[in-house]
Amino acid sequence: MIIDIHCHYTTEPQALHTFRDKQLAGLADAARRPATTELGISDEMLLKSVEPQLKLQKERGSDLTVFSPRAAGMAHHVGNEAVSRQWSRMSNDLIHRICTLLPDNFVGVGQLPQFPGVSPTNCIPELERVVNELGFIGVNLNPDPSGGYWTDPPLTDRYWYPIYEKLVELDVPAMIHVSSSCNPAFHHTGAHYINADTTAFMQLIQGNLFADFPALRFIIPHGGGAVPFHWGRYRGMCLAMQKKNLLEHVMKNVFFDTCVYHKPGIALLTDVVPVENVMFASEMLGAVPGIDPETGHHFDDTKRYLDQLTGLSDDSRYKIFEGNARRVYPRLDALLTRRGFPAR
Repeated sequence: MIIDIHCHYTTEPQALHTFRDKQLAGLADAARRPATTELGISDEMLLKSVEPQLKLQKERGSDLTVFSPRAAGMAHHVGNEAVSRQWSRMSNDLIHRICTLLPDNFVGVGQLPQFPGVSPTNCIPELERVVNELGFIGVNLNPDPSGGYWTDPPLTDRYWYPIYEKLVELDVPAMIHVSSSCNPAFHHTGAHYINADTTAFMQLIQGNLFADFPALRFIIPHGGGAVPFHWGRYRGMCLAMQKKNLLEHVMKNVFFDTCVYHKPGIALLTDVVPVENVMFASEMLGAVPGIDPETGHHFDDTKRYLDQLTGLSDDSRYKIFEGNARRVYPRLDALLTRRGFPAR
């Protein structure tokens, strides 16, 4: 089975964007604040909206997509805590509806109602709801709700511990994923995302988080940002700071995806990072949806790059395409087992 663990709902109906515009306008004028009943998105509209994803699943050979709300759309820095809570709940409910309508194609990951300076404790009710009531297998956790200004503490700070405790209790991982950037110095997908991936990894090296949470699991997307290319730097810094090996200190709990958009990058990722820490993903219809003029194929058709690598064994391919995802997302493994697809 080919499991794509990182895709966002980027083809939402216009009605959702219209609601969002009204929601934000309501911050200045309460009379313009919409009710959630105004959304008016039918099942037919949802099915129509994901036709591009279904088409590419079939053409590119993936079987199941781990689906979450649009990352840039989370925009945790916009509005206030109440707006974030309403927006997150609505966005998660749409993902749940899609996963219910197309259970063989999609499984849900949730958005948390974060807001700068507000304790992550406030996200726990929505985390419990999406896992226990909606059947989601994980969540996205934004390490920088300020949108590019990094005003909250690092991920190793006890500030984040309440959400970690609940993640461990529910046995679900978190993808460390920022949202849009309001800092003009950082383009959101080209700089802010990759900066955040790299920053999160370095924070984990500097701290000792997994001594307190040995069962906590993080996915760092976009191939781990700059980390694989500078693997020697981080190995050396870990030894200097922690007097222990990087694999022992961090990599029992941290995993990278394959959202890297050229074959040399995928080759580097799978060459330097242990295969047990790599999971297939494409971010399909995400940051780089165009066609590469050098190959004639879409940049985000990441399965092609993996298929072209000659140094991967069959066992390694199984781990990247299916096995690691089932191990990192136990609720996904249980779901697939119930459906008659046991792990190898």
